[in-house]
Amino acid sequence: MEGSAISLLPPIITIVLALLTKEVYFSLIIGIFSGAMLFTDGDFLQSIIKFFEIMAGKVGGNVNILAFLVILGILVAAITKSGATRAYGEWARRVISGKKSAMGLTAFLGILIFIDDYFNCLTVGTVMRPVTDKFKIARAKLAYIIDATAAPICIIAPVSSWAAAVGSSLPEGSDIDGFQLFLETIPFNLYAILTMAFMIFIIVSDRDFATMGKAVKEFKIPDEYKDTAATEQNTGGNGKIIDLVLPLVVLIISCVYGMLYTGGINDGKSIADAFADCDASAALALGSFIALIFIAILYLPRGVIKFSEFCECFAQGFKAMVPAIFILCLAWTLSGVCGKDYLNLGGYVGMMVHDNAQIAVFLPVIFFLVAIGLAFATGTSWGTFGILIPIAMAVINLTPETYQMLVLCIAAILSGAVGGDHASPISDTTILASAGAQCNHLEHVETQVPYVLTVSACCVVGFLVDGFTQNGWLGLGVSFACLCGVMFFIKMKVPANA
Repeated sequence: MEGSAISLLPPIITIVLALLTKEVYFSLIIGIFSGAMLFTDGDFLQSIIKFFEIMAGKVGGNVNILAFLVILGILVAAITKSGATRAYGEWARRVISGKKSAMGLTAFLGILIFIDDYFNCLTVGTVMRPVTDKFKIARAKLAYIIDATAAPICIIAPVSSWAAAVGSSLPEGSDIDGFQLFLETIPFNLYAILTMAFMIFIIVSDRDFATMGKAVKEFKIPDEYKDTAATEQNTGGNGKIIDLVLPLVVLIISCVYGMLYTGGINDGKSIADAFADCDASAALALGSFIALIFIAILYLPRGVIKFSEFCECFAQGFKAMVPAIFILCLAWTLSGVCGKDYLNLGGYVGMMVHDNAQIAVFLPVIFFLVAIGLAFATGTSWGTFGILIPIAMAVINLTPETYQMLVLCIAAILSGAVGGDHASPISDTTILASAGAQCNHLEHVETQVPYVLTVSACCVVGFLVDGFTQNGWLGLGVSFACLCGVMFFIKMKVPANA
């Protein structure tokens, strides 16, 4: 059953169950177990063993990310308990003039923090959620803005963990400079560019449609988060805005340096090479731990919070991150059971692409659609382009004449990987955007999907033009023109939010 159409069943079962039951934990567990049953040919006991064997491998391989999430939860709890979040909220309410300004600042911070999507989702959500709550901005809308700037900005930023991941996806022995190839895909990454343009339109026009429109009209702070909001308002700390800003600055600088350090900057490598060779997850764990030490030094001697209160933040921070950690662990396990060592979903998709790649002019749009489907089914952008980039290089017989087609196909793969990731309920970035905004996870997925499909439809047109003309700039122009037409239609037909 490995590498066959049957390998599609676990992610399909998971996604259908999640949409029907609205229970993401249950759906993930059933999806993983169904995959284990397929792999073991229905052996019930062996399936259970495989379930936890795969989970152990995936959780162990991602322990740095889990450590980063827990430490970040502790940092958030400490900043909240200090009163700095309240002080920032009061300042923001005086300075920020309204909803559009609050959403615009959220988008600006999302674009500014381009180093890593995990870090982006949680940091922007932590900083902006108290402000957006004050202006009655729906949590689903906040989650969309966070998600629309996290992966899209990372996939077009030369200095990011994603740039390193793309470069490392090239087959061994390739004569192509992975970093240079990544740079050339940036202006033709239609989904990332159009998504941010569409997000800006949504903010400026203050118009929402489909499920997002309904969520915005019916928004109220969910009961499960009212205690959190109350804690932020009634915290007794005497922290100032600087007690929020300084830890975040140290966190950002430490994480950036962590990437350079793990990439070998101290061994004489250039900045570009260090970023290309970095261990992003280890860097995030390193940077967050340095920030934790810094916040203890900043708060405790000044009496911003008591030592006992600081220690309480460890349990509170871990507790706040438990839902995101649990979903991530299950999502990683599902990607593991679909991986090449088990059901080999990527191998099946790769075979299908290779067997249907005779018509060269359709290659960009084929790779875009396949990448969307694969990322949606597996919940991983990195895994998607890790599978499809080597296939693209194998399908395209590389010569000076075909190099531009390779660039366009890689851009299509990266676009589709982010688009599928945005639409997938089992995507780690989608999960963390929900966690950062403290929005119900499935509500975030349901409200974001219509926006993803809108942008993706424009991208399909653009990649068709890419294939027929082999001119990425023309494809970008046509796709943007399509998006402008869609935005004009929305402005004419959809009333602005009250």
